[in-house]
Amino acid sequence: MPSGEVPPGDDWVARLSAAGPVRDDAVAHLHGLMLRAARYQVGRMVEAADLGAARREEIVQAAADEATVSVLSRLHTFEGRSRFTTWAYKFGILHAGVEVRRAAWNGREIRLHEAPEPGEPAASSPEAYAEGRDLARAARDALIAALTPHQRRIAVALLVDEVPIDVLAERLGTNRSALYKTLHDARKRLRAHLSAQGYLPVRTTEEVNR
Repeated sequence: MPSGEVPPGDDWVARLSAAGPVRDDAVAHLHGLMLRAARYQVGRMVEAADLGAARREEIVQAAADEATVSVLSRLHTFEGRSRFTTWAYKFGILHAGVEVRRAAWNGREIRLHEAPEPGEPAASSPEAYAEGRDLARAARDALIAALTPHQRRIAVALLVDEVPIDVLAERLGTNRSALYKTLHDARKRLRAHLSAQGYLPVRTTEEVNR
């Protein structure tokens, strides 16, 4: 294939796995694809609007670089179930999202408090207001009674304060998988507690184990 042409179909994997100029040319095309993916994702994220054009372009470049490295390190996982470009494009989207959220939260304090005060529920009637207020208090009590301190802090940060999970993982020196596991366990405990108190329907054993 002449230099400068985009690798068609399965040729992507073969050329990215080769050596010398063949691989260099394929990597350059891959990086271009990652730039397009990152630029698309940054352009559609509300969080990026206040970062400024120069900072957004820095994020695009950084995300494309990281995505290119990620694709190259995971070539062996490509199974051909979709077009290579479709599969690889997702890496650019993912890394751009991470970079934007990281930039948006840069300098913002993350307070790992254990139990927020229940807010005022929106309601269309006094009865609905009372029910909403009761459920909010029950949820707060469940956070305290059913979860460990660590689970409470993670659940509140992710579910109440809406801290992006990749940002929280970076601040805590952990990884997304560990936080997902903590959050999954916390949700199971909260649901079980609220079900036992009559606020939620009791789930079957199969549903609980999902």
